[in-house]
Amino acid sequence: MGASLLRLHFHDCFVNGCDASILLDDTSNFTGEKTAGPNLNSVRGFDVVDTIKSQVESSCPGVVSCADILAVVARDSVVALGGPSWTVRLGRRDSTTASLSTANSDIPTPTLNLSGLISSFSNKGFTANEMVALSGSHTIGQARCTSFRARLYNETNIDASFQSSLQANCPSSGGDNNLSPLDTQSPTTFDNAYYTNLVNNKGLLHSDQQLFNGGSTDSQVTTYSTKSTTFFTDFANAMVKMGNLSPLTGTSGQIRTNCRKTN
Repeated sequence: MGASLLRLHFHDCFVNGCDASILLDDTSNFTGEKTAGPNLNSVRGFDVVDTIKSQVESSCPGVVSCADILAVVARDSVVALGGPSWTVRLGRRDSTTASLSTANSDIPTPTLNLSGLISSFSNKGFTANEMVALSGSHTIGQARCTSFRARLYNETNIDASFQSSLQANCPSSGGDNNLSPLDTQSPTTFDNAYYTNLVNNKGLLHSDQQLFNGGSTDSQVTTYSTKSTTFFTDFANAMVKMGNLSPLTGTSGQIRTNCRKTN
């Protein structure tokens, strides 16, 4: 669940800022972001956020936003799984609407090439180095067969034994929702094994292996694969920046009582 909660924060912040818009259910006025391509049958953890929100509201009503909860839970999930900590600034407020179209256009997809990844993150103010560091979140979590099938059957920059083991769980047709860990070495530990995997051509997603495929980010991946402290420092700094993407503050937005709907 830690990986899912981290991902919720990321998918929230990349769509009009860290405003908890991803948590809103559809209404008669707008279609929410939960059914966007990058989110449908993929993002989860909404029930965990609901539980946290109800407990916070019972002891401190109308003060802590859903957006702040997402930011704190993302940090705490990484720490709980062995990763670095960072200071989460608070004071975000919650949006009163969501954008399906922006979720579809702005969240990076697993089919992107390196140039597309760099561009996608650059559009949000991140450098290529920060993009590589943030990609290290794939040291935890899982992906559906449908998101990496093309890599298994169409690409050559993949370790043969790794490829065959994955094909058993992800056939060329069928099994779309079968899950495989993004990091097969230590799937529930936040460490630098993701980068070691890339150096060994064991990236699960096409977009993962693009970070180590003869391009401009190869050297950074190599560094992270042997220096976990460097990765942890860079990741934590990039997450602070992520959490500061276009927050609603002051009198903008609201503090939702229920994260799934506006007040």
